[in-house]
Amino acid sequence: MQAAIAVRQLTKRYEEGATGTLALRGVDLDVWPGELLMLMGPSGSGKTTLLSIMGCILRATTGSVRLSGREVVGMREKELPPLRLQHIGFVFQGFNLFPTLTAGENVELMLDLKGISRAKAKARAQELLEQVGLSDKYASFPADLSGGQKQRVAIARALAGNPEIILADEPTAALDFGSGRKVMEMMVDLAHKRGRAVVIVTHDPRVLSFADRIVKIEDGTIADAKENQKMPVLPARTWPEEAASQA
Repeated sequence: MQAAIAVRQLTKRYEEGATGTLALRGVDLDVWPGELLMLMGPSGSGKTTLLSIMGCILRATTGSVRLSGREVVGMREKELPPLRLQHIGFVFQGFNLFPTLTAGENVELMLDLKGISRAKAKARAQELLEQVGLSDKYASFPADLSGGQKQRVAIARALAGNPEIILADEPTAALDFGSGRKVMEMMVDLAHKRGRAVVIVTHDPRVLSFADRIVKIEDGTIADAKENQKMPVLPARTWPEEAASQA
């Protein structure tokens, strides 16, 4: 099986002041389809920088990042947005919903970007909101939703493009225990039943039991880098090809 994300000897330097800051120092990491991986480490350790480079939001200084076998380091800037749209779904701590759009319209926006017709986008948005338990919130605005509901709308939007990779930055940090648990159960379902590769940056100790693998990063380096290139031993589950046949 091919890794969904393969990172090799990755470095990132922020050019600030006379010397700059080396945020990542030769990082090696593989993330596999069907796996929920958590990145942990202290503030400033490089977690969000690594997530952003894997998501083609930030550019690496040196090294290699392959998404589904395709090298992205060195790609031209105009090649990156279509790559993100095709392969990656993002979930953020702050939800990043548009306040003037309803929950349904927030989800439809991603489908519009993929060129799907308005009628099909609306039907798909309704289907996705139903999947995250919010079928009755299609016409609700973000201001009328709880934090957990907003995060579930954000997950529905992330899934709208049917990405193979889900990247989440502190998705439970602003949520109470019950809402955070529901969000994590959805993340596990995405990995185990739908074959997505799910990477979550977190400081939240409440969610650690949901991880298939926890990777610790500190001072821009990862512990046991060679071990983190190996496919973890995962419980029996539906793999991507099986999920597709059941869709």
